Amino acid sequence: MKIPESLLKKVEKPGRYVGGEWGQIIKDKKDVDVRFAFCFPDTYEIGMSNLGIRILYDIMNKKDYIWCERAYAPWTDMEQLMIENDIPLWAVESGDELKAFDIVGFTLQYEMCYTTVLNMLGLAGIPIMQSERTKDDPLIVCGGPCAYNSEPMADFVDIFLIGEGEDEVVELCDLYREYKKTEMTKDELLHRAAKIDGFYVPSLYDVEYNADGTVKSYTPKYDDIQKRVKKRIVKDLDKAPYPENLVMPYIETVQDRIVLEVYRGCIRGCRFCQAGMVYRPVREKSVETLNSEAKTLVENTGYDEITLSSLSISDYTCIDKLTDELLKWTDDKKVSLSLPSLRVNSFTKELMDKISTIRTGGITFAPEAGTQRLRDVINKNIDKDELLRACRVAFSGGKTAVKLYFMQGLPTETDEDLDGIIALARDVIEEFYRTPDRVKRQPQVTISAACFVPKPFTPFQWEGQCGYDELCRRQKYVTMKNTDRKIRYNYHDACTSRIEAVFARGDRRLGKALVEAHRRGMRLDSWEEFFDYEQWLDVFRSVGIDESFYANRTFGEDEILPWDIIDIGVSKEFLLRERHNAYKEKTTPACSEKCSGCGASCIGGKTAWCPKNVTP
Repeated sequence: MKIPESLLKKVEKPGRYVGGEWGQIIKDKKDVDVRFAFCFPDTYEIGMSNLGIRILYDIMNKKDYIWCERAYAPWTDMEQLMIENDIPLWAVESGDELKAFDIVGFTLQYEMCYTTVLNMLGLAGIPIMQSERTKDDPLIVCGGPCAYNSEPMADFVDIFLIGEGEDEVVELCDLYREYKKTEMTKDELLHRAAKIDGFYVPSLYDVEYNADGTVKSYTPKYDDIQKRVKKRIVKDLDKAPYPENLVMPYIETVQDRIVLEVYRGCIRGCRFCQAGMVYRPVREKSVETLNSEAKTLVENTGYDEITLSSLSISDYTCIDKLTDELLKWTDDKKVSLSLPSLRVNSFTKELMDKISTIRTGGITFAPEAGTQRLRDVINKNIDKDELLRACRVAFSGGKTAVKLYFMQGLPTETDEDLDGIIALARDVIEEFYRTPDRVKRQPQVTISAACFVPKPFTPFQWEGQCGYDELCRRQKYVTMKNTDRKIRYNYHDACTSRIEAVFARGDRRLGKALVEAHRRGMRLDSWEEFFDYEQWLDVFRSVGIDESFYANRTFGEDEILPWDIIDIGVSKEFLLRERHNAYKEKTTPACSEKCSGCGASCIGGKTAWCPKNVTP
């Protein structure tokens, strides 16, 4: 289906919808057995920047019997025209409506995208409820970080893919290929899928609740399916497929550059951080592999910027060697390098001199908390002197502006800790004036503060979020304490963070709230102009849900949690031990210093520290 030019002229950014980009994969429908529509539940500009989709798009399309295409959420101007002209949601490669595909997959990157998933299904003419779809409807699958707590979306999804998808997506397509070629029923397909590691089929598990509303049990409907679904990982990233070409957008996207994935996992163990737990164990790519991938992508795409991507790039054990190898050819080709996630204790003048985007752009550090006590609670493992040293390096290199990331509402946080946020910013200002070779301009420190959202599979998963009024009070308190014009204070909307917490810690009873939100036309909740906090509260009231039960309640340590059906490899005992250490203000060393026995099976041969050099 080709969108009429007359309609494209009426929308703000027609480049979102036309397809035809250089690098897209086109196949003959007659030559493929399985058609997969990979959907990103947000706009084209954001979805085109997602590295996971780039990798899985490439993997599936290298199979001659699979054709993977892309689909994105339309902006409201196009959505209105689609409704008025009876145009169903389509995939950008072929223009075919999503209902024509075998499998429709969504990546769940953020809890506030759930309503957009349902809206996209509705625009495609696909029943949103899993129980209402037939064999004539596509199989609906979801993956991504939010799939680690699948329960709020359980009523809408046939299969959740838990963990890293490189092998999972091909196995899923192979199973579906067999399903199409045999007399297998859809129920048999789902039963088969539920036996495979990493495949969670929520319709095949019964959930019971206690009188107080907590989860009583998960019971598999068949004896031969997994009692807990074990996440999938890619053991050797050097052997893992990585795109040699990229789909090149017609319009500017959020990350319009090469993203080079350096390693997966994290050695740090910040107690609020879900990614640091669910992506364990750490697995690194070799310098040789990374250098080769970078050269290939620069040659094939013409991009002039490479971002080195990981949870903490400076923890890559060969970071100096990697940057040296890349600079041997990137300078000549006028390709810049970007390091987006440096830690203060690894920021050096040498690194600043080597990386052009650090020299020319802003500098950002994340102390997360204003006092050392609270940094010890969250296991941040950096101190004020390290932060000031890093700032001094930046000021000596000509910087005058520093951005500091903090989190507010953390467990045990007091007003003294909030005072510490402003005090730390003032210390940075003073360090600027103490730096003898600084530039002669006025410094600027920007504080960016997010609200703490307790996430599954973290030591703080049991903690309740501060009440909404208290979050607002703390934000206003810091605003009042800031009297220095050289310090700018920005904070994240507490309303959004509260709804995020509801769905982050929710169970499948939240499905009825999502159905009601969909009925009311709610979508694009991650966009400020569409998010409506009061309407969300009314939705919860209308379906009999107390949102504070999920967002603000402290969960019991012996309670069955909604996500306990998933096994990420990190043990619940370890997470509990870390929670107790937090309240003792006791830090846990990085994995490179000492193994803390988290339960993740570390894989040797790819890092200098793991596993033989460190013992529990």
